[in-house]
Amino acid sequence: MFPVSPNTLALVHDFLTRSVQPGDLCVDATAGRGRDTALLCRLTGPAGRVLAFDIQPAAVAATEALLAAEGLTAEVHLASHAEMERFLPPESVSAMVFNFGRLPGGDPGIVTLAESSLAGIDAGLRLLKPGGIMALALYYGGANGYAERDAILAHLAGLDPRRYSVLCGSWANRSADPPLPVFLWKDT
Repeated sequence: MFPVSPNTLALVHDFLTRSVQPGDLCVDATAGRGRDTALLCRLTGPAGRVLAFDIQPAAVAATEALLAAEGLTAEVHLASHAEMERFLPPESVSAMVFNFGRLPGGDPGIVTLAESSLAGIDAGLRLLKPGGIMALALYYGGANGYAERDAILAHLAGLDPRRYSVLCGSWANRSADPPLPVFLWKDT
């Protein structure tokens, strides 16, 4: 159920909740404060496996602290999402989530960039199993501007429609660069 006024995070979490099954292998490609990692752990249950990645030690520490506080377990790696394939075999992941932009409450000068974000998305596409899903939240404007958003949306628009279905949402009546939800399905 959505809040009275849904936001991008609520939409992404609803998509994941409707898609992830107990026992699934899932990836939080941008661990941040660990909220998506914790959600994936709860959804996959004890039989599942969750990996989380972030390039910032503060994000890894925050994710590990949240997981410990909630009694959850995940493999949290201090590594870029562009390097995920070092940790997982191709077509093994059921669900993956990205939050592009910056670490909430972190250094505003450290932001995701188009080059590594596109590499991470492509790695994620290779890791997704047929029938797998990917959810992206695109935070833009501010320090990271619009270049990353535009590059990601153009890249996703160019994916083979026989292999992937991509739904990009936007907020028609919200100001101040509201984050965009994007949902992707890898066809079977």
